[in-house]
Amino acid sequence: MTLIDRFLRYVSIDTQSDAAAEGSPSTEGQVVLLRLLADELQQMGAADVRMDEHGYVTATVPATRGCEDEPVIGFLAHVDTSPDAPGAGVKPQIIERDGDTIITSDGTTLLGADDKAGVAEIMTAVEWLLAHPETRHGRVRIAFTPDEEISRGVDRFDVEAFGADFAYTVDGGTLGELQYENFNAAGARVVIRGVSTHPGDARGKMVNALRVAGEFDSLLPVDERPETTEGYEGFFHLMRVEGSVAAAEMEYIIRDHDRVRFEWRKALLEEVAAWLNARHGAGTVTVATEDQYRNMREVLELHPEVVERARRAMRAVGVEPVVVPIRGGTDGARLSFMGLPCPNIFTGGADFHSLSESVSVGAMRKAVEVIVEIVIKSGVG
Repeated sequence: MTLIDRFLRYVSIDTQSDAAAEGSPSTEGQVVLLRLLADELQQMGAADVRMDEHGYVTATVPATRGCEDEPVIGFLAHVDTSPDAPGAGVKPQIIERDGDTIITSDGTTLLGADDKAGVAEIMTAVEWLLAHPETRHGRVRIAFTPDEEISRGVDRFDVEAFGADFAYTVDGGTLGELQYENFNAAGARVVIRGVSTHPGDARGKMVNALRVAGEFDSLLPVDERPETTEGYEGFFHLMRVEGSVAAAEMEYIIRDHDRVRFEWRKALLEEVAAWLNARHGAGTVTVATEDQYRNMREVLELHPEVVERARRAMRAVGVEPVVVPIRGGTDGARLSFMGLPCPNIFTGGADFHSLSESVSVGAMRKAVEVIVEIVIKSGVG
């Protein structure tokens, strides 16, 4: 099966995750694709193929003779697609453009390149390695995970059982992207208790929770929002507002690459709440924050050789590394803090989570070459 055929097969399955659902995987479509991948790995001749009760599919490419003592390298990709846009009934469009082949949807759904491009690339690399036993390399571990898009991707992942010394998520964007730092992330819930009275007799009595919600948001920096920031700039992002005069609730996500600025952002929410409570009465506004993930650079700075291996592999296959920060998170960020150093490499995709999502087939093929190069260099010595 070619790389393109494999990718088109995977995107035909609706695997959107669902944050409202319980269990893992959160949707049946993910189960369908995960079982398909396990079957394909068995047919390729991979070892230790397993799908556990949480939906994780793992497998092994055994070390070749004489390379059994080399480090064990892992590669991971997630099978779910974002719930931010329609994901069922994908109709891929294949376009020849400037010497490359570009795949898009028809504009009514996601394509699913995030992260089925990464899944297809890993599977293609595994097939190549198993078909070339003469190529020297150490043991390789593979994992496909559910529910990354709803931040549950590695909730139940057993790092010790996976048994890799380090790993790479294949979940990046355009050609050459190499990522080893991401946002520190937290969620914040702001609860506002108002006082409802008849509007004709409200003077000095009413506290309109909806207006207090507006005040709260207006007191945060207006130029530190997703729509006004880029690169290493952090932000406050208002995700949801619900309520009435009597009560309102707001949800924010807080993001910053810098740990000090990240802690300042959380503290600022508390300061705003305190100011509003002084203005409208004690207990009017309460804030609860919860950390979600941390910047994996903290871990990967202790393992520079893991990033350098990917950098060398890219250059060996004619791809110049483009080191960019992740303006979000990946399973690799959490895995790094779980004891598995795990930077992120490109897939060739663009405009993820949108109806204009696309992927470059040329970049996908280079991603396969990079994966293979990372692996075979473990057998050189």
